[in-house]
Amino acid sequence: MLRLDGATVRFGARAVLDAVDLEVADHETVCVLGPSGSGKSTLLRAVAGLQALDAGRVLLDGADQAGVPTHRRGVGLMFQDHQLFPQRDVGGNVAFGLRMRGEGKAERTERVRELLDLVGLPGAGRRSVAALSGGEQQRVALARALAPRPRLLMLDEPLGQLDRGLRERLVVELRQLFGRLGTTVLAVTHDQGEAFALADRVVVMRDGRIAQSGTPVEVWRRPASEFVARFLGFDNVVAARVSGTVADTPWGKVPVPAGSPQGERRLLVRPGGVRPVPAGDAPAWTVESRTFRGSHVVVRLRPADGPPLEAELPLRDALEEGAETGIAFRAEDVVVLGDDPR
Repeated sequence: MLRLDGATVRFGARAVLDAVDLEVADHETVCVLGPSGSGKSTLLRAVAGLQALDAGRVLLDGADQAGVPTHRRGVGLMFQDHQLFPQRDVGGNVAFGLRMRGEGKAERTERVRELLDLVGLPGAGRRSVAALSGGEQQRVALARALAPRPRLLMLDEPLGQLDRGLRERLVVELRQLFGRLGTTVLAVTHDQGEAFALADRVVVMRDGRIAQSGTPVEVWRRPASEFVARFLGFDNVVAARVSGTVADTPWGKVPVPAGSPQGERRLLVRPGGVRPVPAGDAPAWTVESRTFRGSHVVVRLRPADGPPLEAELPLRDALEEGAETGIAFRAEDVVVLGDDPR
C-alpha cells in the first residue's frame, strides 16, 4: 500500500534519510522508533509530501507521489500537539476535512456523530476544545484525521504529551480501533512501550537508515545489533569469542543458541536469562544493588573481575544487597549480535 524506494533527504551534506526502502501493507500498523535525529519524523514528512525527496520515490497504491501535494495524497495526519482549531468546537474540528472536500451538511453531521462515538466522545460535538483534557483532545484529533477516510493514517508522537497511565490506556484503545476499522497506520515515536504495544511491525532507525525491522516479539527477543540492543535498554553487552554453542566472555563461558554466528562477536545476555545458583566452587558474584519493578526485581551483579551484569528475577528469588551467589545462563536468552550498519 505504501512503498519507499531509496528515499533520500539531505540537509546540506548530511543525509537525514539515507536511501530508505520500506513497505507498509494494507491494514498494517507500522511504528518507526529511533533516537532524536535518526530520521523518523523526516520519513513521515516525506510520505505526507511535507518534505521533498532528493532521491528515491514514495508510492501509494503503486502510484509515484512525486509532485502530488499533501492534500491530494489521501493521507491523514495527527501530530503530537494535536493542532486543533481553538475557534471551532469539537464537531467543527472533526468536520473540517469533510467541509474542505465539499461534503454536504447532513453527511458531515452523521460522520462526526459516528466518529465521536467511535473514539469514546459521544455527544461532544458542541463542546469547546479548550475545555477538553489532553486525552480528550487526542481523541478529537484522531477523529478529525479519520473523518475523510484516509487510505493511510500517519501519527507523529501521537501520545507524547500525555501522562504514562493515560498513554498506556489509549494505546490499547488505538490498536483495537485500528483493527476494527482496518486502518493502515504509519506512526513515529520515541516511546518503546508505545510502539511495541501498538505495532504489527516495528522499524528501528539510526542515522537515516533502518537498523532493524520485524514484529515486536522478533525485535525484542533478537535485536539485530548492539545499537538496537542498547536502544531497547539492554546493558548486558560484551565482547565474546563464539565457538560452536559456547562463547568465551569476561563473564566466563556463556552458552549460545545453536547456529549462532561464530568468531569475534558482541554478545547480549538478556537479564531474564541470568539466574542465581549456589556458589559452590564457581566464582562468586556480589549483589551490588536491586531495583523493584512491580512483579520482578532487577539485581546488579559484580564479579570479582569483569564488568557488572544485570539479572531480572521473580520477587521470590530476590537477593539481598551484599549477598554472594553463583550464576547460570539460559542459552535461549543469549543473542550473538550482528554488526551495526554503517
